[in-house]
Amino acid sequence: MNIAAGSWPRTGRGLSILAAHIEVTRIRMDWQAFWLTIRLAVVVAAILTVVGLPIAYWMTYSRWRWKFLVEAVVALPIVLPPTVLGFYVLVALGSRSPVGRWWQALTGHTLAFTFTGLVIGSIVYSLPFAVQPLGRAFPAASSTISAGCRRGKAPLPSTLKRAQTSAATKSGSSLEASCIR
Repeated sequence: MNIAAGSWPRTGRGLSILAAHIEVTRIRMDWQAFWLTIRLAVVVAAILTVVGLPIAYWMTYSRWRWKFLVEAVVALPIVLPPTVLGFYVLVALGSRSPVGRWWQALTGHTLAFTFTGLVIGSIVYSLPFAVQPLGRAFPAASSTISAGCRRGKAPLPSTLKRAQTSAATKSGSSLEASCIR
């Protein structure tokens, strides 16, 4: 049936054919894109946790004079439009770049348009959305713990646990969860 030429049946039967086509399409859903998305989300979240926590801690407590440059590079994906950022990532990972040539010599295939390239692009894009909230959580957790310690409570030894509690609650009510009586 040629829908573009206007030969779609104008009877009630045409609507039932369209409904049947939609139903068959729904039943035969291709799950590959779904599982790719789930796999990408899990891998990127794990890597952002491992990479983002130290960067956020360093950016929060560092007194390095040029710290603003690292903050600017981390925040760059927020400032750049996604298409520009994607183009830069493709150029950086392409077979003509030093990184792309190194990867191709190491593995035998290009990095662009692979799952690894997708993970790298997602990490670059998502880094500021992981680092900035964590960076704000560290001082909030520190002040919450200090207030609890002035009241005779001992803080838990893990700064990570305090920051996680503070980031999750974003209020002073996390005092009980992050101090030992």
